[in-house]
Amino acid sequence: MKRTYTLLLFAALLATACNTQAPVTSAPETTNNAPAFSAIKEDELRADLFYLASDDMRGRRAGSADELRAAAWIAGQARQAGLKPAGEDSTYFQFFPIRRVQVSDNSQLKVNDKPLTLWKDTWIATPVQARINAPIIWLNSLADTAKYNLKGKVIAMPLQAPDPLPVPGISLRGYRYTLSALRQQSNVLRNQQAAAIVLVADEMAEASLAFAGHGFEEGQYILEDAAATQSPKSNTPLILVKQNSVAGLKQAKASLTADINVNSYVYPSVNVVAMAPGTDPELKQEYVLFSGHHDHDGIGTPIAGDSIWNGADDNASVSVALLAIGRAWVQNPGKRSALFVWHGAEERGLLGSRWFVEHPTVDKEAIVAVLNADMIGRNAPDSAALLGATLPHRNSAALVDMAMQANDQYTNFIVDTSWDDPKHPEGWYFRSDHLPYARAGIPAIFFTTLLHPDYHTPKDEAEGINIEKLARMTRWMYATGWTISQTPQRPAVDPGFKLER
Repeated sequence: MKRTYTLLLFAALLATACNTQAPVTSAPETTNNAPAFSAIKEDELRADLFYLASDDMRGRRAGSADELRAAAWIAGQARQAGLKPAGEDSTYFQFFPIRRVQVSDNSQLKVNDKPLTLWKDTWIATPVQARINAPIIWLNSLADTAKYNLKGKVIAMPLQAPDPLPVPGISLRGYRYTLSALRQQSNVLRNQQAAAIVLVADEMAEASLAFAGHGFEEGQYILEDAAATQSPKSNTPLILVKQNSVAGLKQAKASLTADINVNSYVYPSVNVVAMAPGTDPELKQEYVLFSGHHDHDGIGTPIAGDSIWNGADDNASVSVALLAIGRAWVQNPGKRSALFVWHGAEERGLLGSRWFVEHPTVDKEAIVAVLNADMIGRNAPDSAALLGATLPHRNSAALVDMAMQANDQYTNFIVDTSWDDPKHPEGWYFRSDHLPYARAGIPAIFFTTLLHPDYHTPKDEAEGINIEKLARMTRWMYATGWTISQTPQRPAVDPGFKLER
């Protein structure tokens, strides 16, 4: 509770500190029909990136003081660029509450009176309060459930591989494998009304614990106004243990005693919102929205001695790109206004974008298009991808045409649109901040340079970013937004748009 009040106080101080108008700047250049590409400078992108993705920012985990500090820095940079505050109460900020439900570190588990070290020997995958003192029944397979009355007992058995298996080469394969296996197996076993379920990790699951285990330790995050409808589906604790616990679980008359405590508290997260006015007397009442997220994964389990998950590509690359686009828009305003939203808590489930769509700080009907980006600084120099470009994910053919024309005219990337395929194993379209806008009926597309081996690892650092490519992707987004701004008719939503899930 003390930490919650500290964060809330810090949030209030940040809001007060930035509750000022943007500084007076020199008059912008006369609006012309060419984008101000000269305002997008590689040295500024590099300096901003290396600061935002530095170890000092500690990975910018949502709901932490580190995320708020990153948001304050972005707001300060937006102000220096001449962008006006467009958040709440004449600030650059829109704070929103996220509820975190987490297993307390003082929880204790013992097998045959031998303690298991939490977050080292064992991981509690579901944050539910429980007091357990019950015998352990070892099962070799799910078929063994028919042999016993398991009500009130502790079920222990090997973790079984999920069906289907995650495809080879998919991102975070071990993490996905582990979560799918836990979900499928526990859904069957919970029908037995057991006191607890203990699953022994196989080799793939055990190898994934640097990431999956970090997630279990951090707990679950949900928007506070949705908390009442997202209560746990079961009060049966789901426990994952390493393979070295098998012998104890199989002993005759084996037993589990557990005292599992859960903390539930509300943290502030924050969207940073800024705008650059347009020049047309009528069209400036409408907005081209440039979207990204400023959070990442924070401090995690060390991998090769590095515990800071810096998130340089994901998503500091886009955060600094939006600042560069803002500088260009101030220097040479379009006819429509530009709105910039750096969303918070994207990594916790698109929470910031979901909140902004439900609580917009501008008239939602005035948002003519959303240009979202996530990870735009890696992979082959001439490659890029555009999602929301083909069915069933395309919700505005006109918007896609503008983006493709901007690329043909200015940046000349080889554009991959194949990731819109609903059979694509990554499901990448559903994993970034354009999604809530598209669901709300706003034309939306998603710029990215796609995944790479450092994705969601401590190796995603600023040194790995191709600054030249980052600048080029920034220009593509900017040129697309500029085209939208100058076009009298706003891009239309395709009739009958419907996502497959």
